[in-house]
Amino acid sequence: MPITVDSASAQRPKLVPRAEQKKKIWVDLDNSPHVPFFRPIIEELESRGYEVFVTARDAYQVRELLSYYGVKGRMVGKHHGKVKLSKALGTCWRALTLSAIVGKEKPDLAISHGSRSCLVASNLMGVTNISLTDYEFVAKVPFAKPTWLMVPSVVPDDNLSLHGSKVMKYPGIKEDVYLGQFRPDWTLRKRLGIAEEDLLVTVRPPATEAHYHNPESDQLLSEVLNGFLHDTKVRVLLLPRNKRQEVELRSMWSEALASGKILIPPNVEDGLNIIWNSDLVISGGGTMNREAAAMGVPVYSIFRGTIGAVDRYLTDEGRLVLLESVEDVRTKIKVVRRERLKQRVGEANSEALGTIVRNIVAILESKSAVSGNGRA
Repeated sequence: MPITVDSASAQRPKLVPRAEQKKKIWVDLDNSPHVPFFRPIIEELESRGYEVFVTARDAYQVRELLSYYGVKGRMVGKHHGKVKLSKALGTCWRALTLSAIVGKEKPDLAISHGSRSCLVASNLMGVTNISLTDYEFVAKVPFAKPTWLMVPSVVPDDNLSLHGSKVMKYPGIKEDVYLGQFRPDWTLRKRLGIAEEDLLVTVRPPATEAHYHNPESDQLLSEVLNGFLHDTKVRVLLLPRNKRQEVELRSMWSEALASGKILIPPNVEDGLNIIWNSDLVISGGGTMNREAAAMGVPVYSIFRGTIGAVDRYLTDEGRLVLLESVEDVRTKIKVVRRERLKQRVGEANSEALGTIVRNIVAILESKSAVSGNGRA
């Protein structure tokens, strides 16, 4: 039986599973953005009667975010640093561990947002899997392909690991999926010791341990921070990606941190609320840039890897500014107070969430889909 899935331009009726055929879905979270992204998806699937089993990697504050958002998950594995061989071995080891743990759960479908370990484990177990991604230049796993691939509609098929009917698309960007659950926290500035009259610039360093990291991003980060040190109106909220990076940043910017010019939050905070309380955002990675763009907050990217289709789309729309050189840092950044009362909070693209969930349900409810990877 052919599977009908949603595209950016098509809508399908909601499919409700029969009670006697309740199915189990495995969701793997291996990076911090995946926690808020999958939370509404998990809630939607559970509301339709599916059982969801969650695993998570202890990296990039995933553990803390699970607790913050109230998502229950089993921690499996950790980050294995910058060295490619260590990364590869770590991925394989985590995949084997996941296979042993998840195999007992007997899931009908595995879902992740680009988790390589989940992909490898799914192939080892013969479980149908969906891999979501919004960056088409991410490193592929040479010996394991997803059963299905789901991407934003603006992403072209050219650099994807799958093609044709195995590629599903959804409207908008992945950040639209969870903006509907956002509620502004007007106490955040006071809690962090930032005065209302301060111009708040939130800075997210580049992912220095990622395979796509370009050292040019580090140079741009230094230029950004040095530039703000001499602006008396600005406070910088610096958001390290992990403890290792935090130690390095505290050492490099110790004087600015001691003076209070730069602040690193003592606890995990909601990223969307940090963005909402900021006058502008500068980030070396994709998710925070796109969250700011989706919320209508001025945002600048110091990412110097290959620019993906989603960022090109936001740049063309004037919702994201790419900083590609030191000269760009000096000339393109506009530090202007943002009137939060007049800015939209960010309207959820309910069709993005709806399309993703309908695609998942359509695959689950198709006999050919759950048997396509070795399951009956």
